[in-house]
Amino acid sequence: MITILIIVGVIILLIISAIAIYNNLIRLRTKVENSWSDIRVFLKKRFDLIPNLVNTVKGYAAHEKSTFEEVTAARTAASNISPNDVKGLANANQALTGALGRLFAVAENYPDLKASTNFLDLQTALQNIEGDLGNARRYYNATVRDYNIGIKQFPAVLISGAMGFSEKEFFDLENPAEAQNIEVKF
Repeated sequence: MITILIIVGVIILLIISAIAIYNNLIRLRTKVENSWSDIRVFLKKRFDLIPNLVNTVKGYAAHEKSTFEEVTAARTAASNISPNDVKGLANANQALTGALGRLFAVAENYPDLKASTNFLDLQTALQNIEGDLGNARRYYNATVRDYNIGIKQFPAVLISGAMGFSEKEFFDLENPAEAQNIEVKF
């Protein structure tokens, strides 16, 4: 009788442990999904701000058509990436960051533009969004790190594969130099 109670106790303990491990993995995966959603929100803000910025600069520098087209094309390409394509979104935003850098280089040549309140407001908004996006990227990568560690650690590794938990991608850029925030100084 005591042997049966011990076996039942061990089985109950294993079931409770498996439930706790599963719940922890769900919590970690949800944090990754939430932090990815935060990145998408900041990218949407960035995408929404760019047309206003382009139109403001366009009024001063109508002959810089190729720069405006490049920014618009990069924005469109980035906004058309699948919501779950971490690498594709990172690469598209890398191209967008480069195009924005060239747009601000054009703006350097127009002192009236640099003094425009509308342009300065847009510049400040973009700087704030870039800072928020950098923070969101760091947080996303931290949650991915914790999640990936969580699914690989023993005893969770025994449950994670069977329950469909797979490794998540980090938000990495191909060119680390372009991972820096856009510096918008005049």
